[in-house]
Amino acid sequence: MSVLQLEVASASHCGRVRDHNEDWTSFDRDAGLAVLADGMGGHNAGEVASRMAADVVMSALARERAQAGPLGRAHAEALVGAQIAAANAAVYEASCLDRRHRGMGTTLVVALWHDEGVTWGHVGDSRLYLMRTGTLARLTRDHSVVQEQLERGAITADDARHSMNRNVLTRAVGIDPDVQAEVRSHDVQPGDLYLLCSDALTEMLTDTEIREVLRDGHEDLATAVRRLVDRANEAGGADNVSVILVRADGTSEGVGP
Repeated sequence: MSVLQLEVASASHCGRVRDHNEDWTSFDRDAGLAVLADGMGGHNAGEVASRMAADVVMSALARERAQAGPLGRAHAEALVGAQIAAANAAVYEASCLDRRHRGMGTTLVVALWHDEGVTWGHVGDSRLYLMRTGTLARLTRDHSVVQEQLERGAITADDARHSMNRNVLTRAVGIDPDVQAEVRSHDVQPGDLYLLCSDALTEMLTDTEIREVLRDGHEDLATAVRRLVDRANEAGGADNVSVILVRADGTSEGVGP
């Protein structure tokens, strides 16, 4: 069968307000896997939570890809959901064992490319976007108070960008013993461009501004990720900002990501 090849670039910056970075990004092109986490908690616990969650997911899914044969959609969804649950358990247990890390948590967005498309899972307000034929679409739904208000029609999209509740999450990895991740899949086409990002990007830039950067830098992912981070910092840089861009590029013969 014909298999998509992935091109990946990432960038992360602490922003213009904070003095350390609690985001964590990881990708494994051979495994067809990208993970982004945005940590929260005092005494640098957010950094601990984000790295721990990403490491749990990356190591387990990369190991599964190395051992498994062709991977279908249903199996991919089960794997992603199980490893997000495992990451939640690891972060929660660590927070209970060390009082310096009490209450730490993280957002998490995971994307896994496989034989039947791409499967993603997420918790929190870090996002996954797809840019296809010049159109940018958000694939994830924020787990936040503001998102719920938007869906009820209580506020407008412009209100949401300036709401005092915009950083209040309704779900996060590691806060409770169990967490419900949203897991979805869809097809992949050659030329598709996927963006994983922390909320500092989407708070500083509108979707239209993000689309313009991706459109202008579509052929050079390394330049595009740097430009997205630079634009977020130019707009205020109120938080750590992290991005991963993954392009489904061309095809080769075989089975795998």
